[in-house]
Amino acid sequence: MDIRSLDTFLELCTEEYLSCTPQDPPGCFAVLVGSLFGDIAHINRLEFARNVRASDDTAEAEFAANIVPCFGAAYNNKRRGYWCDARDLLRIDRDAQRDGLDIVGSVHLHPDWHRIGPQHERGMRISEQATPMDRHMFANTRWPINMICYLESRETALLPTLAAWAPPPAAPGEGASDTCAPLALRVRDGAGELLEGDSLRLPPIERVR
Repeated sequence: MDIRSLDTFLELCTEEYLSCTPQDPPGCFAVLVGSLFGDIAHINRLEFARNVRASDDTAEAEFAANIVPCFGAAYNNKRRGYWCDARDLLRIDRDAQRDGLDIVGSVHLHPDWHRIGPQHERGMRISEQATPMDRHMFANTRWPINMICYLESRETALLPTLAAWAPPPAAPGEGASDTCAPLALRVRDGAGELLEGDSLRLPPIERVR
């Protein structure tokens, strides 16, 4: 992918990060649209869908019945988790097909919550690695590419790190491990240089309120 495809996503991540509080974690999610060629994916663009985690009855029921019991009371917070509006997802899929493309995955934000979150949640080290909740999501969507953008704070800048993960080898309930394999990334930066690796440190974002 070209790093310019991430511009709007990183801008939204920065806005969310700088306006969050320990009680209201930042959230940012986008759908990856592109093409698959064997085991290579070309990501053409990112598309955004509304988060209906706090307003959709199906989402509320899923979090109450399955997410909170499995992954903890923190997910009672309606700022936790992302549930795409089905109408937006349908629109994205139709627009992709019109252009000869497909939905190939997603990307979402991980903040350095172990530094900026509430004291009782600072025990788990957050990074670009997939969390148990992430692995659950990847297993259920079955999208081949699941990117995580980790944003950590420094005195004058925010440092984004990008990683990507395959879904677990089988869908939930099929007896497989929930292990997600890392995917190799190839990102063309603004100068035309190719950045390659399982985990990529992207250019710092100046920290300005």
